[in-house]
Amino acid sequence: MLLLPTSCKAQSQPPPSSTTSTTQNVLTDAEKAAGWRLLFDGKTTTGWRNYGKPTISDGWTVQDGALTRTGAGGDVITTDQFKNFELSIDWKIEIGGNSGIFYRAVEDSDAIYWNAVEMQVLDDAKHPDGQDPMTSAGAAYDLYPSPKGHVHPGGEWNTARLIVNGNHVEHWLNGAKLLEYELGSRDWDARVAASKFKPHPKFGKSPQGHIGLQDHGNVVAFRNIKIRVLP
Repeated sequence: MLLLPTSCKAQSQPPPSSTTSTTQNVLTDAEKAAGWRLLFDGKTTTGWRNYGKPTISDGWTVQDGALTRTGAGGDVITTDQFKNFELSIDWKIEIGGNSGIFYRAVEDSDAIYWNAVEMQVLDDAKHPDGQDPMTSAGAAYDLYPSPKGHVHPGGEWNTARLIVNGNHVEHWLNGAKLLEYELGSRDWDARVAASKFKPHPKFGKSPQGHIGLQDHGNVVAFRNIKIRVLP
């Protein structure tokens, strides 16, 4: 199901960070009025399933109010699809861990990362990929670099934000705008052509799709997953 936009205008600021809140997976009245909705209720895996499958595997469970990859579970996606949106999501990766957040994923590839763009989730300090800005936390993986100094250490919560509006995309982390780019631009096409995604013609081309969470073999938790559809 593709969600249609609300009548609310786009906000220039993200919703308040929930990493310090004692109440998780709950929308404020202001967020509700602005058109935000939860993608995870903090209690069940309703609204999520494995990429390419009708159900979600046992490797993804709810622990302490977070959707958590605890064992071999495969990548998971939302049951709903989205076109233009703001996404806010808290994530916590184990020390030395690696994961990712995908957007506009479609199920016509063997793997989600051959068609959907990834916002990197990483413990920069303890994972080798953290030494390269192109693959560090918050980066558009292997395409656009993320500046240093904004990610919290492994085992601590971070708040990520993605704005996807037409071809314009912004990556935010812990209140800081990390990067922005234009899908399909000359710069974008050149970067894709120089990356491992070159052999995959559908990469980054879908105008709508699922939100995805990556199973990269490490324990990772997500909570306060909220989205607002943009007109």
